[in-house]
Amino acid sequence: MSAFVIDAFEFCRNEGRRDGVTPVAQMTRLAADCADNSGEIRWTMQGGQTKQGYPSLTLEVAGPVKLVCQRCLGPMEYELDSSTMLVLGKDDEEADSIEEVLDDESIDVIVGSHDCDIRQLLEDEALLALPQAPKHEVCPDTKLLDALKTDKVSPFAGLKTLKPE
Repeated sequence: MSAFVIDAFEFCRNEGRRDGVTPVAQMTRLAADCADNSGEIRWTMQGGQTKQGYPSLTLEVAGPVKLVCQRCLGPMEYELDSSTMLVLGKDDEEADSIEEVLDDESIDVIVGSHDCDIRQLLEDEALLALPQAPKHEVCPDTKLLDALKTDKVSPFAGLKTLKPE
C-alpha cells in the first residue's frame, strides 16, 4: 500500500495529520493547467470530526504556480493558498443526508474511502484554488496584444452598409 493511501475514516477517528511538499510536475492535472510545471505545493491534511460527530478532513495547499495570463498570454506567478474542510459520508445517501444536516455551503461533503489516495484530494484542492481566468493586474509585456491590434478592417465592417435604414 502506498504511503499516500489511507483509510480516511480511521485517519479522522485518530485525528491523523500529514504534511509535505509535492512538486507541481507530479500533479499532472495541475501541471496541465499551468504555463510550466515548476513550483512546489506545500500541503497539510488534518483528520478530525465536526461538532456533530461526522468524520472530517481539513486540507490546506499553498505554493507558487505559473499560469497563463488570459489578457497577454504570458506566464504569470500565482500564489495558491487554500484551505477547505471535507466531511465524509459512507455512501452517497449518507453524504446527502449529512449535507442537509450541516446546511453549510463552505463545507464539502464527499463519500469517504477505506483506501483513499490523498494525492487526488490535494490535487483537487489545488485545482479548485486556481482562478478561472488568471490575469496580471498590469501585463508586463503587451507586444503580443499590440500585434493583434492592427489597422486591418474587420470582415464584418462591410455588413454595416447592408443594414436597412
